[in-house]
This record gives sequence, C-alpha cells and structure tokens, in this order.
Amino acid sequence: MDPKGVGTISVELNNTAAQLLASLCVELDTDDAMDVLSRALGVLDLCVRGKAKGGSVCIVNERGEPSEIVI
Repeated sequence: MDPKGVGTISVELNNTAAQLLASLCVELDTDDAMDVLSRALGVLDLCVRGKAKGGSVCIVNERGEPSEIVI
C-alpha cells in the first residue's frame, strides 16, 4: 500500500538491507521476502506505537534477561 493506503509501493533496497533480508529469509526458512518485510515492519510499528504511548517493547534473551528495544 502506498502511504495513503490506496495501492502498492515499490522499495529499492541497498546492499546492506538486501543482505539482511536474505539472511532473515534463510533463518526463517522461507522464500517469501515480503512476509519477512511485513513481519519486521510489524515489530517496528509495535515499538513506535509503544514509545508514543510512553511504554516500551522488550525482548527476552537466551538467559531470560529482558532487553528494551530502542529505536
């Protein structure tokens, strides 16, 4: 969707972003790059909305320790 929510939008990725996307596709065992991008944008949206409401989003690492996501 474009920013007004009416249609699609094309995005050109730089080398770093393309490598990160490819790496995530491998890690998630998928060929659907758009799904990976949608999921990543969903996490970013969650963080931005949480910050706007005065909250935060945290992840839990492998040792069970929380870490705040800072954008």
